Amino acid sequence: MKTTRIDATTLFLLTFPPLAWAGNAIVGRLAAGTVPPITLNLVRWIIAALLLAPYAWRGVMTHRAALRQHLAMLATMGLLSIASYNAFQYLALTTSTPINVTLIGASTPLFLLLIGACFFHERFRPWQVAGALLCLLGVSFVLMRGEPERLAHLEFVPGDLYMLAATITWSFYTWLLRKHRPDLPLPVLLLAQIVAGVIASIPVAAWELGRLTEPLQWSGKVAWILLYVGTVPSLLAYFVWDRAISRAGAQLPVFFITLTPLFAAVLSTVLLGESPHWYHGMGLVCIGAGIWLAQRR
Repeated sequence: MKTTRIDATTLFLLTFPPLAWAGNAIVGRLAAGTVPPITLNLVRWIIAALLLAPYAWRGVMTHRAALRQHLAMLATMGLLSIASYNAFQYLALTTSTPINVTLIGASTPLFLLLIGACFFHERFRPWQVAGALLCLLGVSFVLMRGEPERLAHLEFVPGDLYMLAATITWSFYTWLLRKHRPDLPLPVLLLAQIVAGVIASIPVAAWELGRLTEPLQWSGKVAWILLYVGTVPSLLAYFVWDRAISRAGAQLPVFFITLTPLFAAVLSTVLLGESPHWYHGMGLVCIGAGIWLAQRR
């Protein structure tokens, strides 16, 4: 079997995105109570669009006919990924912890299997189903916080359920990307989805801001939060991830995604004082083992 040699550059490319996405969870938690979650998501992607537009504009003009042809699909992808997934994640972080959010997000392979089988007529092998069940077991440890009686009474933190919704939304988006990806360069595709997601987010953000009892307070902290979420996890991590896949292939990077909860646990302890618990470790082990089992050939 052919093996992939990981040099220092490839290792960095594989490791940086999970670190950036863990940082996004930490910053989202820091923003709770300071910037409303839907507004945070809207401003994040407006910043990303403004930074990406000069780089992608020539491609947009070149592929404008293809953009018109795939307008409905691009709008759907933007609604699912930009407007819904990221908004659900920030909503989750208002009541849940970054460790919980990233662990639940790491269970995406489970929902990919279920949604693929139910809506996209995909067939899967027994070990993939076994891997998905392990992921489900890992998520259960996190949701129950190590207390099985929570399952009987459905005493979940609302943020955990928001993150489940985010994971399901992202799974639908992933299948659409696999089955119906428009033939566009990555910068053009990303910009089109961002614009669609921003347009869909504006009415909801306006409603959210209208419900505030006090006006939004701008500060240096808010500026740094917006600058980070609008650049590092939104653009830089996406392009680094794309380069990592081009160097290492599509299979190996899946395992590095499981670093996101580990980075989130370390950053939560250092920056937020939220130490991980034993059930986080059990959840991570089950999810990691499930992903490894589902991805094996």
